[in-house]
Amino acid sequence: MTITLPLPPSANRYWRNFRGRMVVSAEAKAYKEQAAWLAKVGGYTMLDGALSLSVEVYRQRKAGDLDNFLKILADSLQGIIYANDSQIVEIHARLFDDKANPRAVVSVEAK
Repeated sequence: MTITLPLPPSANRYWRNFRGRMVVSAEAKAYKEQAAWLAKVGGYTMLDGALSLSVEVYRQRKAGDLDNFLKILADSLQGIIYANDSQIVEIHARLFDDKANPRAVVSVEAK
């Protein structure tokens, strides 16, 4: 299954330090809610077992590391497309620039 998501927030804005603990930011929670809504509207169901993740990130400008996008995207689909991101046993990722249409295209397949 393939889902297209908006470009996720940067890793620097995803986590916040609150009273000495790292917590997910309000911006990150909003992104996860948007991902859940897009999955629900798209009719996606949760997958079981080992999974392969293929990601194409189209960033608006030459900023942001590919590996930071990966962690956030994997976290955002947890509980939506798969129960836990520990199910991911293989990852393929590519980074592109698309000023007009920044997005992340994520394909998830059973292994």
